[in-house]
Amino acid sequence: MQIPAETVEEYLEKVPEERKDAFKKLFETISENLPKGFETQISYGMIGWCVPLKSFPAGYHCSPGTPLPFLNLASQKNFIALYHMGIYSNPELLEWFVTEYPKFSKRKLDMGKSCIRFKKPDEIPFELIAELCKKMTPNHWIEIYESMLNRDK
Repeated sequence: MQIPAETVEEYLEKVPEERKDAFKKLFETISENLPKGFETQISYGMIGWCVPLKSFPAGYHCSPGTPLPFLNLASQKNFIALYHMGIYSNPELLEWFVTEYPKFSKRKLDMGKSCIRFKKPDEIPFELIAELCKKMTPNHWIEIYESMLNRDK
């Protein structure tokens, strides 16, 4: 289920009522805790935080001329999804998150490679997500991204 929206504000307004409060709180938690330098936009049909082209002119190699994606937030059909590329690309950060999660939630972690799924909006571990957001600066993300690209060559 994709929410058609041209702006972040429009996306936030279109989130289903039953999860709107939790979704907005998660959006605010991310926005308030990400280090300076990330920009918010609609990205891949979701709310996204990226490294803007003014900071990283090379942009995203899969879509030349676009900012480097870092984190996305989406209201899917059955859950709220948080896509965090730092977790996907940094084993130490992933290990930290998986270890910390049970300290903040009684619910089993529902996670894919970069996707954390929250099926119960009232059980989102906002404090943990705030800490996760603080752990990677745009420059650190660029370093990891570039090292991954160079490794694949």
